[in-house]
Amino acid sequence: MKATTDRVPVTVLTGFLGSGKTTLLNHILTANHGKRIAVIENEFGEVGVDQDLVINAEEEIFEMNNGCICCTVRGDLIRILGNLMKRRERFDYILVETTGMADPGPVAQTFFVDDEINRKTRLDGLVTLVDAKHVHQHWGTNEVQEQIAFADVILLNKTDLVEPGELDALEARIKAMNAAAKVYRTQNSVIAMDRILNVGGFDLDRAMVTDPQFLEPEYPFEWGGVYSLKAGDYTLVMQEGPDPAMKLALVQAPKGLAASVEEAVWSFSERDPVAAVSPIGPGKRLLEVALPGGEVRLSIRIRQAGDYALFTEHHPDEFQAVLHGPVGVLAAIESHAYKPDHEHDDAVSSVGITIAGDLDSKKLNEWLGEVLQTQGQDIFRMKGVLAIKGDANRFVFQGVHMLFDGRPDRPWGKSPRANKLIFIGRNLDRDALTEGFRSCLA
Repeated sequence: MKATTDRVPVTVLTGFLGSGKTTLLNHILTANHGKRIAVIENEFGEVGVDQDLVINAEEEIFEMNNGCICCTVRGDLIRILGNLMKRRERFDYILVETTGMADPGPVAQTFFVDDEINRKTRLDGLVTLVDAKHVHQHWGTNEVQEQIAFADVILLNKTDLVEPGELDALEARIKAMNAAAKVYRTQNSVIAMDRILNVGGFDLDRAMVTDPQFLEPEYPFEWGGVYSLKAGDYTLVMQEGPDPAMKLALVQAPKGLAASVEEAVWSFSERDPVAAVSPIGPGKRLLEVALPGGEVRLSIRIRQAGDYALFTEHHPDEFQAVLHGPVGVLAAIESHAYKPDHEHDDAVSSVGITIAGDLDSKKLNEWLGEVLQTQGQDIFRMKGVLAIKGDANRFVFQGVHMLFDGRPDRPWGKSPRANKLIFIGRNLDRDALTEGFRSCLA
């Protein structure tokens, strides 16, 4: 194994939508720190825009925009890190910028649970940006809470938009959540590099305090138990609980619970659960039991005696769920409570629009003004790269709620002139936004 000093330091940059991550990324890439930095960035949405907003960094950027980096693309993260290690001589540092919808815990976990990555990299720190102006609107979301709780360094950004008294109260609230993190107040994400790079800040022990199951993988189920069953009929009895439905899978478990997890994961990966309306048996299929209120009884038919594992989406205790056999209530011979798969706000979505051609600046200003006035509260983030008629330079913009900031960028040169933008928020009307933007073409 190489010495610890040879392991590449990695900083994970996180923060809710619009907190200033891309601005900080540009600041890092243009600062005079002498480091060669490889950047891995992720976007929430079907249209990748961030790479177009990052200046002079074409060769260092690795972009993933197929989902939340803490969920669907963790395998991509490991793959890209592995490929980066093959060209180790070309960089000194790795920066991972997550989507604003990411829980940083699973991202940080990647650097500990994958042996190859752990040997070649070291997690230096988690840097979280907090939008001082708008964070109160999203304070109750899991993402904001996790981003603050896991941080080693917190940048309280956009301080120029908030009164000093509000800043003091917000900082106190943050420190009440995470007293160990260093908090710096910033404008336009400007910060000295030695405060965010090579800080040696990530503490695994503290991460385990924040999340005792930090090193455990996330599964789409919260509980599994093995029962030794004879051939015959059984009944799973459930009461009303915190959710209107419960997904579950029953699989054979001749080698115990741990050996059955993979088959359960395959079962839970099915997109269309089978409604449990008739007696079920073990098999690779996902069942969904409606819990409209009161007692629900699910019939289970076992055709061959043996050990069977029942995996449930939620913990059985939440629904007073018990398995009844011919002689009464049965107890699992072994069971385990798993780390639940984290959830995002289902109401949050993205609308990406890509249209070739030039835009009429007057039409664009009127349309954007109307969108911000009527939908600003629901638009968490808006950003894009635009081609304005009569202007040889690209126009880049970013918006948070009703705040908008745009500027001319580098010339289009030989690149095809096109427009690419994305909206992230709640209650977004894809067709209306697309048609409205299309109406701005010259």
